Amino acid sequence: MKKIRKSTAILLSLMLAAGMLSGCGGKDAVSTTAAAGDTAAETSAANREGEVNQEAHQGEKATDGERTMTFGIQNYSAGSLDPAGDTSAAWNATRYGVSECLFQFDNSMNVVNCLCDEYSVNDEHTEWVFHIREGVKFSDGCDLTAEAVKACFERLKKDGPNGSSAPQKFLEFEAEITADNATGNVVIKTVTPYANLTGNLAYPVMAILDVEHTADYVHAPIGTGPYVATNFREEVGYTMVANDNYWGGDVPFSSIELLYMGDASAKAMALQSGQLDLAENITNISDLRDLQANPDFTVTIANGVRTGLAHINMSEGKLLSNKTLREAVLMSLDDDTMCSVTVGGLYTSGYSVLPSNLDYGYENLTDPYPFDPEAAMKLLDDAGIVDTNGDGIRELDGKEIVLNYITYDNRCLKDFAEAIQQQLSTVGIGVDLEISDSAGQWDSYQSGDFDLNGSNWITVGTGDPSEYMAAWYSKSGADYCGYQNDEYDKLYEELQVTFDNDARREIVRNMQQILLDDAAAVVHGYYNSSMISKNATVGGAAIHTADYYWITTEIYPVSSGS
Repeated sequence: MKKIRKSTAILLSLMLAAGMLSGCGGKDAVSTTAAAGDTAAETSAANREGEVNQEAHQGEKATDGERTMTFGIQNYSAGSLDPAGDTSAAWNATRYGVSECLFQFDNSMNVVNCLCDEYSVNDEHTEWVFHIREGVKFSDGCDLTAEAVKACFERLKKDGPNGSSAPQKFLEFEAEITADNATGNVVIKTVTPYANLTGNLAYPVMAILDVEHTADYVHAPIGTGPYVATNFREEVGYTMVANDNYWGGDVPFSSIELLYMGDASAKAMALQSGQLDLAENITNISDLRDLQANPDFTVTIANGVRTGLAHINMSEGKLLSNKTLREAVLMSLDDDTMCSVTVGGLYTSGYSVLPSNLDYGYENLTDPYPFDPEAAMKLLDDAGIVDTNGDGIRELDGKEIVLNYITYDNRCLKDFAEAIQQQLSTVGIGVDLEISDSAGQWDSYQSGDFDLNGSNWITVGTGDPSEYMAAWYSKSGADYCGYQNDEYDKLYEELQVTFDNDARREIVRNMQQILLDDAAAVVHGYYNSSMISKNATVGGAAIHTADYYWITTEIYPVSSGS
């Protein structure tokens, strides 16, 4: 019953790339993140001041006096860096240090300035004036201008519908955008009032690229970030080189080898053998404990804002369109054991779609379907969903209940899927488990060819959960679940035009309770991210709470979460 499809990255011995791009008569290509005074990088650095291990922070230098690093990471979207292509590609470009947005988040999830240094908005929240920071250059040496920002947004409007990143979720296509290089202002007039447009414009899909000069958005987009992507090798990774035109100060490494390594144990072994200086998301609990016990490594596990969940396909004709079956599924799953034992505490158990550490009323929510496999079996029996032929699998409408569960092998998702497969079998529900890669898993969202789709999502990527909770809004274009609830839709639309924070929190709490009552998602728990570094070589990487940056202008041994 279990199918596993998996691609394995081949770790090669790599050589540093020497060639760099140039353009606009400027300097060779280089880096990005914050300037002087009240810039975003200084703000986030101050928030992490107490976490810095200064001795580990010093690092070692290569023999030529330049610092280098090798980083083992997960391969998302086949290595694409095009924000208009899909969401994971947009995240890649930001995480790799290539692209930046007008705004970003600090570790407390406050919106802070980045490529925009000041802005204003009218009382109706329909006209926004963004001043573009002066002195910023793209990595090809071209100036970042108001017109360049407009061109990038226009490109998202043109190419976004061809991909799956849905930039219209962050800025409506009906918005009127004007730019004035003389004043440095970009003016955005919207039809819909935006309570949180600055947060929306901090999302990686809305990153600013040099549209005029970028020839290859997939593997060589030109951004303002601290690093430039070079030497892409399929299933292997990139060589990142420092951006000499970076506006935010010194770039800590002259080059970084990003190596795609999906297997957590392979990353652990590569760290121990010296092939890697840094790795993210080593989720094999025995490997993690070995590294924690080794004084040569710094292991950071931090609470974050990600939720591990399986979206339920409730479209007409799908098995899980039956609410009784959905309820029985939820009642059959022991989330506490899966989070504390199966994945060794890398998740905190919970039942709602938003993490319990966020201020959206988790303590006032009610779980209508707590773990109770005996009650689940009785519920199915009473509904006539029984095993008539004695093969151990119940039938619904004359069809055996075998759920098509698709996920990928990262952040313990495979472990959860296998545990769920086993737990559901005890109540007579079959699971056909398909472990793909992240691209295949994402494709299944688009096709709707799944019953359960296991993933791990950032919940407040724009500073609030609007974009995340669009997955259950029937008019969003991102309703992968086929879910439709008039009350939920009404509340979602109300959320978009409500500016008061207390009122917004109450709306979100009510939306969550509706999803709980409808048994609209299988929630595993809330993810606690890990980052492991070899102390003497690197010391670790700064990771913002929203998981925005893997590579920044500052390298620290302790992460505040991702």
